[in-house]
Amino acid sequence: MAQHNLGTVVSFEFLRTISKKRFWVGTLSVPLIMAVVFGLIYISNSSTASAADAQEKAEFSISYTDASGLITPEQAGLFKATQAASPEQGVEGVRSGTVDAYFEFPADPATTEVKVYGADQGLFENNKYSAVAEAMLNQAVNARIGSDALATLAAGKASIDVTTFKDGQKAGGFNAALPPLMFLVIFYALIILLAGQMLSSTLEEKENRVTEMILTTLNPTTLISGKVIALFGIGLVQMIVFASPVAISYLFFRDQIKIPDLDLAALVFEPVPMIIGFLLLIGGFALFTTTLVAIGAVMPTAKEAGNFMGVMMALIFVPFYAISLIFSNPQALIVQVFTYFPFSSPVTAMLRNGLGSLSIGEAAIVIAILFIGSAIMFRLAVRLFQYGSISYTSKVNIKTALSKGRNTSPPVSTNPGKRES
Repeated sequence: MAQHNLGTVVSFEFLRTISKKRFWVGTLSVPLIMAVVFGLIYISNSSTASAADAQEKAEFSISYTDASGLITPEQAGLFKATQAASPEQGVEGVRSGTVDAYFEFPADPATTEVKVYGADQGLFENNKYSAVAEAMLNQAVNARIGSDALATLAAGKASIDVTTFKDGQKAGGFNAALPPLMFLVIFYALIILLAGQMLSSTLEEKENRVTEMILTTLNPTTLISGKVIALFGIGLVQMIVFASPVAISYLFFRDQIKIPDLDLAALVFEPVPMIIGFLLLIGGFALFTTTLVAIGAVMPTAKEAGNFMGVMMALIFVPFYAISLIFSNPQALIVQVFTYFPFSSPVTAMLRNGLGSLSIGEAAIVIAILFIGSAIMFRLAVRLFQYGSISYTSKVNIKTALSKGRNTSPPVSTNPGKRES
């Protein structure tokens, strides 16, 4: 009978939530936004590359003066640029529309800026003037150096490939750090979207004055278990939906989508950090779920519970106050406190796991803290709901509720609108 009741609660809570339009609006909005962003990145990368190339090759009338003597008439001829008699004449030619652009190269371009004047053709199109002026100067400098290789080195464009080793094996670097950090993104999305559902899962029955009726047929443990399992099922649905754009992009569009400094084709999925990240995600989600369910069991209304939800939401952002230390000195005291304090440890540990500063031993301790904390909060939620089910107008006295025997039944109210003494 208990298993049947548990299945009934799980299916009811799960189906009731996923059948609501607002659930799918909130859930699908995340991957939709990600898909739009990836699409815009792809389009932007293509258009930016072509636009930059077009700007350097843009054809427009140019006049110039060169006090440095670097640019020869032959080199200027490659850009169809003609020499102006004076800077004043060059500027006046642009102002009157005789030429499209005028470049004034100073005597020492290394310390003095090159002045560019051009006919206004829009904020983006105006960049072509500076691009061509820079191309003219680079060509003149390269010709003086006499070697393309030396010119590249002089411009600071040497290509450097850094390889690091960890425990005798080649380290993945940033490409190995990003996949575990995706668990942190999913954690934030789940908590932000599901926090209200977690909090109201026990409040709804209290506000509707039906808890006494429910508890005549259901054990409090069965009811809370069903609600928590349903929330996990809902969270799993959202995890799959959130991860789908990244998975699809990685599997089918790795070569097309190249975010600056990030090539999806180069991502490295290391088993140990991925497993640790997944367990931290599940443990952190379980802890926050059971805690918010317990808060809902204490509070008489959603309005009063909302104040405590704000505190819980703030806790997942607290580690970012020490973000510089998490990156540079993970052994600092404040980082250690955030790592092992249950409500800040999911975020801190997932950050350190992605950055490679969380050892397997530390990860095991944090995961144990999260799962043990979840079990404690679950038992607390059951006890508080059991004794707070009829507290319709006031908060539950936690001390009184915890001091009651485990098998003691709560008093039955004959007047749901009246507070029990």
